[in-house]
Amino acid sequence: MRRTLKALPTLLEVGFAEAVAYRAEFLVWLLSTNMPLVMLALWTAVARDAPVGRFGQRDFVAYFLAALVVRMMTGAWVIWELNFEIREGTLALRLLRPIHPLVAYAAENLAALPLRALVTLPVAVGALLVVGRERVTHDPLLLALFPVTVAGAWLITFLAMAIIGSLAFRLEQAGSVFEVWLGLFGVFSGYLVPLELFPRWVETLARALPFRYMLAFPVELVIGMTPRARALAELGIQWGFVALLGLGASAAWRLGLRRFSAVGG
Repeated sequence: MRRTLKALPTLLEVGFAEAVAYRAEFLVWLLSTNMPLVMLALWTAVARDAPVGRFGQRDFVAYFLAALVVRMMTGAWVIWELNFEIREGTLALRLLRPIHPLVAYAAENLAALPLRALVTLPVAVGALLVVGRERVTHDPLLLALFPVTVAGAWLITFLAMAIIGSLAFRLEQAGSVFEVWLGLFGVFSGYLVPLELFPRWVETLARALPFRYMLAFPVELVIGMTPRARALAELGIQWGFVALLGLGASAAWRLGLRRFSAVGG
């Protein structure tokens, strides 16, 4: 642990340098997360004549702009790195280093946060100007919890990707499994449609799955849709998923390494 903490600043510095060096690819990735803007245009048009549930036009604007901010701040790409390095055998180079590869991957992914913040901050400020302060929670506890929920959402995303990426030790293309995960995320996270607009059984099912806690939970919290008591309860559920996925990622990694052989270039 001491060795890891000592190396962490250097890992973050290297990760940030890579993000800057590949800024064109980084920009393409950011542009690929614009689905909330598409859904914003769609749902505000639907709500032009009458609210949909409790969502009027300004409520949809607040929801999907918050969804865009959360999505930008919680993205990760470890699945693609793991899938590639396992198949090519280059993971062996990481295994020779004194830092656990998953820690190194996490640092590389986290190092891009300052660049994401440069894009996210104007969106957040613009959202506040467009929808007004009344669409953002005024509860100081919930505002303080928002960064914690975003951190939990990032960890769920990263750890789930690490588990799926570890399948590449056994499968030819773990990316295909991840496509299924993305499809489920689109439905059960509130990324495309606010969950409360689904039938009740879908919303209930979503609360039992990790996808809600990757996006809808922090979004609903910051725009004032979640009372304090329920927010605290759901925060516990979110971090329970973090712990569960952390154990799953550790187990998937150890089991996968038993089959790893460094072949290829």
